Amino acid sequence: MNRALAARCLSELGNLTRLDIYRLLVQAGLDGLNIREIQTRLGIPASTLAFHLRGLVNAELVVQQKVGREIVCRAHHRQLSAVIEFLRDKCCAGLEDDPTAAPARRAG
Repeated sequence: MNRALAARCLSELGNLTRLDIYRLLVQAGLDGLNIREIQTRLGIPASTLAFHLRGLVNAELVVQQKVGREIVCRAHHRQLSAVIEFLRDKCCAGLEDDPTAAPARRAG
């Protein structure tokens, strides 16, 4: 996982509505939920839900599958696992002796 994708995933989950959607899909398990079920359970207007789902799908945190006339959404567990692994990648590896050797780049 690259930094840009990790940042995008974390940004998407940093929104309370998208976090609620993702947690609901995790709770639903491998069967997932269709869009109407998500909308009903969370009380989100259709246009708002579509906006938030688009962000989660673009970050590859949610996958969608057309089943008949419905679109079923599922949490993409591997993507979240990859984000967590990215964060833990150099856990306890120690820091460089010279703190100016590799200046951190900030998003701007």
